[in-house]
Amino acid sequence: MRTRRAPYHHDVAAHSELGGTPSQFTAAVDQLRSAAVRPEVVVDEMPAPTRIAPFAHALSGEIVVADEELAGGRFILLHDPAGHDAWNGTFRCVTFARADIEGDMAADPVLPAVGWSWLEDALAARGAEATAIGGSVTVVHTEGFGSMLEDAPQSQVEVRASWTPLTGVGDHLGAWGDLLAAVAGLPPLAPDVAYLPRRGPRGSSLGGRA
Repeated sequence: MRTRRAPYHHDVAAHSELGGTPSQFTAAVDQLRSAAVRPEVVVDEMPAPTRIAPFAHALSGEIVVADEELAGGRFILLHDPAGHDAWNGTFRCVTFARADIEGDMAADPVLPAVGWSWLEDALAARGAEATAIGGSVTVVHTEGFGSMLEDAPQSQVEVRASWTPLTGVGDHLGAWGDLLAAVAGLPPLAPDVAYLPRRGPRGSSLGGRA
């Protein structure tokens, strides 16, 4: 995987009253940084949201093939040490994945259900167990009129989802990368193609699946 990293920044959205970062959250972020994803995925760390949970770590991702961006999205890991009733746990993965698609594909009424199955299949294939999963699949088709009549029609599919991870979050990040590949229309990796590890905070490879 190709990874572009900005200079390291403190990516905890807020401190606890005692001023410390929970060790569970630090360990989870380390898992994300060493997670194995598809080689087409380019991941960047980005500023995390500050109001959703006491602690958060955010990543943006793109599927890039032959220098062409085919899909993009975000993966945000939230942590509330006190727990959250709606999450049924203390961690929450919040994600979306978006890609341009052909107009005839956008017109297919089963596409939303298929899009949701891409997420379920990606989690299952990685062994990324989850609970309290929910989300939506949106299909948009846009055509220009008037002065924009000559603009080419555009269609997009977007999968938004959140869930509570029951297994290592590195596998959940890997599943999100597989979801990006699915919305981009890429086939599953061949058995002899390796998933690539993320890079460590100082650019050293941490290797392996989290």
